Amino acid sequence: MAVQRNISYINKDFADYRSQLINFSQTYFPNTYSDFDNTSVGMMFIEQASYVGDVLSFYLDNQVQETFLQYARQNNNIFELAYMFGYKPKITGLATVDIDFYQLVPSKVQGSSTIPDYDYALFVGSNTSVSTRLGGNYIIEDSVDFSVSGSGDPTNVSIAQISAGEPTYYLLKKTRKATSGTISSTTFAFGDFQEFPTVDLVDNNISHIIDVFDSDGNEYFEVDYLAQELVFDSLKNTNTNDPNNYQNSGDAPYILKTKQVQNRFATRFKNPTTLQIQFGAGNPADTTEEITPNPDNVGLGLPFEKDKLTTAFSPTNFIFTNTYGTAPTNTTLTVRYLTGGGVTSNVPANSLIVPNTDGLKFLKSNLNNTTAQYIYDSFATNNPSAATGGQDGDSLLEIRQNTLSNFSTQLRNVTADDYLIRALSLPSRYGGISKAYIEKPQIQNTDADLDLYILTKNANNNLISTSNTLKNNLKTYLNQYRMIGDTISIKDAFVVNIGVEFEIITSPNFNNNEVLNNCITSLISYFRIDNWQINQPIILREITSILDNVPGTQTIKSVKINNKVGTNSGYSQYAYDIDGATQNGVIYPSLDPSIFEVKYPSDDIKGRIVTL
Repeated sequence: MAVQRNISYINKDFADYRSQLINFSQTYFPNTYSDFDNTSVGMMFIEQASYVGDVLSFYLDNQVQETFLQYARQNNNIFELAYMFGYKPKITGLATVDIDFYQLVPSKVQGSSTIPDYDYALFVGSNTSVSTRLGGNYIIEDSVDFSVSGSGDPTNVSIAQISAGEPTYYLLKKTRKATSGTISSTTFAFGDFQEFPTVDLVDNNISHIIDVFDSDGNEYFEVDYLAQELVFDSLKNTNTNDPNNYQNSGDAPYILKTKQVQNRFATRFKNPTTLQIQFGAGNPADTTEEITPNPDNVGLGLPFEKDKLTTAFSPTNFIFTNTYGTAPTNTTLTVRYLTGGGVTSNVPANSLIVPNTDGLKFLKSNLNNTTAQYIYDSFATNNPSAATGGQDGDSLLEIRQNTLSNFSTQLRNVTADDYLIRALSLPSRYGGISKAYIEKPQIQNTDADLDLYILTKNANNNLISTSNTLKNNLKTYLNQYRMIGDTISIKDAFVVNIGVEFEIITSPNFNNNEVLNNCITSLISYFRIDNWQINQPIILREITSILDNVPGTQTIKSVKINNKVGTNSGYSQYAYDIDGATQNGVIYPSLDPSIFEVKYPSDDIKGRIVTL
């Protein structure tokens, strides 16, 4: 009969396994083996078993750890867990800017007046790129036609040259919204039918997919999840497309429609450089239909139900299908996508002056060649204001925190923090919010329920006020998730620039310059703007502790925070009474939401070695 043995199941490392195996052998096999010397053959087998147990324990612990979002360390697992909780990590943030397009046109006499000759008007194709001399690339989505002008797309005309008191050339100007990035393209070949085919798009700083077409010209539409059958389709608001709405084309240049599509795909980032594209499992013989929801076709989609009173309908999937879209078969897909963005894409004003002229052409023929060449060479671009909204992708810590916050809201904005996280989750193609803070309005007699304060960064990673374009994008985005009775006012937070001056006494036998440089480096890291939030106070004790922990620091003699103000010196225009805001070693921010920023750390953080 087998002897019941006392076995320990709590050992986790090599030493515990080794000790337990030795104890086990001495207890149950005292007469069989007694040589436990480190050089014995028996100890070799005991230590080998301990080694195997230690390795298996490590991998078991590691696998369990990687299933928890808070503790996972592998990039792929963190991305997978984020998608599982419904959060889409941002790899890059695109900057936006208004670009002015210019060209000259000759004058002509019509009746008794001199007017521009629009026969020489140029046409700039959509997706035309404009770059800086250093290579920063921006793309316009809409084409530019200098020959037309309207309330929604005006052409500004000014006199460029005068001869004998009459204009000889006019200057035409149009403005377009541009987004940072470069359009790239790749192809994927598909063979025989298979369910849920998946391909990987590998590139740096992938923002989003622009479009996907197969060899026959059929378009595939991106959806949030493959069960989503309805997509939004924007239709140009013209008299031909919709005569009833054409009279409102100035307020609504596009008409929003919904249609059911079977050619669809979903995307997810596996890591910062790999975007996975997955298609459905349906037979490609199925046809794509456009359906307007009504009681008849919604009911037809529920053959298993007779009573509709308890059925949960989704506005994006009211037909209830198991195919999840069609799978591409025996075809080649061409995928166009946008790459770029980041903080470095926030180019300064007057820098986008190198247009790509590949899509530049005259719409009229039979023009004077000399004049046409002169007009063609006059084409120019410029951005009167700096680009804003460019932002680097989420760090692993930001993915963790944004995912945990995003999961609790389930895509609904109920609390003030829900709106805060939703603002920080603005899709990268619309710009990036660097700092956000939300609170109840301080003025009681206001129409808004909440005030949302935001800031973005420029190319130098400094905080700046957001542009109207970015605010409008945020407004449109939040409106999708806003509770019907909530009213939000989007405002700029205030930036208070500061400097730090400190005096320390060094310990004997330490190099004073090295200790001082290490102190300054530690403070630069502490005041890095990514570590600070709106309305975060400065705790002087934390600064003192940082300096105390630098090797070679004996005593902290003094620490002083100064306000740096003045646009002429490159600082914020907002002055702040640091001494008046200091209480019990804490410098509090103003009542109006603000953030402390060390704008020029190398110059604004200064230290000095003093003696006792």
